[in-house]
Amino acid sequence: MIVTTTPNIEGHTIKEYKGIVFGEVITGINVFKDIGAGLRNIFGGRSQGYEDELTEARQSALSELMERAYALGANAVVGIDVDYEILGADNGMLMVSVTGTAVII
Repeated sequence: MIVTTTPNIEGHTIKEYKGIVFGEVITGINVFKDIGAGLRNIFGGRSQGYEDELTEARQSALSELMERAYALGANAVVGIDVDYEILGADNGMLMVSVTGTAVII
């Protein structure tokens, strides 16, 4: 399945629009990653634990979006938009939301 942020796919014609599709993931960051990120915040550097969690959440959201597009009979998704939010009373939850338009090319 072709997935792109652009409104069209070079070399292909969109034959049919199947609808808007979404992929959402909400994940908690555990205490050990919080401790590691806190130390990185003090001493500088990248937080590998947070980066890994973000990458995994984004990939899961994209997979969910593609599954939903496939269920509609689409073979591509155009106009992908990825949003990130921090949720929860203690800001301990990460939400990744992916939106796009399922199409047949």
